[in-house]
Amino acid sequence: MSNITIVDNDYMLIEYLSDKKIISHVVRKPVSGKPFRDALNAGTDALIQYGACKWMSDDRLNGPLPQADVDWGNNEWNARTVAGGWKFWALVVPQEVAAAGSLIPVVESLYERGLRVMVFTKTKDALDWLDKQQC
Repeated sequence: MSNITIVDNDYMLIEYLSDKKIISHVVRKPVSGKPFRDALNAGTDALIQYGACKWMSDDRLNGPLPQADVDWGNNEWNARTVAGGWKFWALVVPQEVAAAGSLIPVVESLYERGLRVMVFTKTKDALDWLDKQQC
């Protein structure tokens, strides 16, 4: 089976990995605002359309998000995506972010919504973990 491209622009690549039933996004350069939200919404639409429950985010090349995007994610996107069937999130971040522990509040908040999140520094490790999760 082949990957289905959902978004492919200067900022992000979002694909549906049909053989693994995973939505995968890779940030190519720092992104925020409308391009960020439009891409993630397209990914959510694909998750719902294809019946996926797993998402892998490679955010190693992204910068800090503006508070408006953080609020949008927390208040709108997370709830819509979880309601659409999202159950497992593998988040790939730079080593220094993983070591800082700054993602703990995000992980805890999403856990309360029923989402299981693991943080990685390598995409292979993230995909291996997602492969083991059952929807």
